[in-house]
Amino acid sequence: MRKLLVLLSSALLALPPTVGAQNPWDETSPALDLVDYRPEGWLLEDELFAFLDAGEALFEAKFTALDGAGRPNSTQAAIPNRPRKPLTQFFSRTSGPDASACSSCHNDPITGGAGDNVTNVFTASGFANAVFDTTDPEFSNERGTNHLFGSGLLELLAREMTAELQHQRRDALLTAREQGAPVTAALTAKGVSFGTLVAFPDATIDPSSIEGVDFDLIIKPFTHKGVVRSLRHFTLSAANHHSGMQATERFGPRWTGTADFDGDGYEAELSRGEVSALVAWQATLPPPSRRTDLTPQWTEAAQRGEGLFADFGCSSCHLGALPLESLDFHDPGPLDGAGTLNARDVARTAIYDLTHMDWAATLPRDDQGRVLVPLFGDLKRHRMTDAEVNQLGNERVVQGFVDTNVFMTTELWGVGNTAPYGHRNDITTLDEIIRAHGGDSRGARDLYVGASADQQSSIIAFLKTLVIKDKRKPSEDAADANN
Repeated sequence: MRKLLVLLSSALLALPPTVGAQNPWDETSPALDLVDYRPEGWLLEDELFAFLDAGEALFEAKFTALDGAGRPNSTQAAIPNRPRKPLTQFFSRTSGPDASACSSCHNDPITGGAGDNVTNVFTASGFANAVFDTTDPEFSNERGTNHLFGSGLLELLAREMTAELQHQRRDALLTAREQGAPVTAALTAKGVSFGTLVAFPDATIDPSSIEGVDFDLIIKPFTHKGVVRSLRHFTLSAANHHSGMQATERFGPRWTGTADFDGDGYEAELSRGEVSALVAWQATLPPPSRRTDLTPQWTEAAQRGEGLFADFGCSSCHLGALPLESLDFHDPGPLDGAGTLNARDVARTAIYDLTHMDWAATLPRDDQGRVLVPLFGDLKRHRMTDAEVNQLGNERVVQGFVDTNVFMTTELWGVGNTAPYGHRNDITTLDEIIRAHGGDSRGARDLYVGASADQQSSIIAFLKTLVIKDKRKPSEDAADANN
């Protein structure tokens, strides 16, 4: 069980000295103390939860100019890039900065959750994103805020699936070389098909039949487009884009030649330790679960709806669960490239054992002892529009070389209390978003549209049971599991 710690160990955190007398109303010092320590190796339970407290404080902190918030001489681009002219205003609802805190957007139904339409952001494409002051879709894509609950489990699944796919590619290349002839290999990870590739004896491949993942075979589980491969990458990019808080590992001297790339007079705005604390807190958030306070009528309808959900083919993409071999979350991880700290950059990674979390006891396991992650997704991209049903085909700017009408399957855990829906948070009900499914999901959508009102209602009843619970309240399921 978690041991609540009010003060963080001095061995864990290096706190800057207090400068002068501090009054409750004083604005002459930064909003919070800095986390300078990046943990390494296995974290004992007390140390882990102390670090998570720091991460939560950083996630909820409203950064000020005294922390280095704002970026007068840097764009919102994922890699360091200069604007054509310095920014003249602190906040901008288009290209940002547009938030004081991570929790400004991730707050529904609680901190770490999703965001309503009012928190939508605008993302451009490429490495040299221009500063823009319009919401015209020619310049950017409007995106809703996804919730972060269970995100550590998603990243672990993505890492294991990536390893599985890349192993299949390697085996095909070895076989092709040994046989002196092309080899066609099926690509499957955790039961999800990603098409095929052809390996040739000269160590080249034909990737044209790969489906739902980039040709590098790296599963990127985050964002609506599935183009961000880790929580660390997401945190670095979001901090710069939305708050103008720039991490040393991406914007510091190693990559930019300066400690103050954005030219706001503040250096080292987010240290490796602070980013690590933010990652640790997000990675250990509990997965969404199911409501247990249902009336008998709702219980019956939800059970019927879950069966129809499978019968109509919805579960062909929204898989109820995927198996996970290990709950050991290494940070930094193995898949990030330059500009995001990765396992190759450090002598030892930090290892967060998610079995320390109360919620881990509530997850079922299969007959091989693997954890079954109830995400209701497949971590695969799909085409979501066709000539007749194209409501979701409303973008013009390509992101990450992914077609504008292709999106990552949205995990449905938490869908019951994170409305509105769609990649722009512009669809208000579950019935509407189901009807908006075209392309690869058209068959399941048509069966739903043609079903009786009672059948449709039952499916909605089922989906409304998949909710984010308040992490601050004891889990009845966890309590039962520990008794």
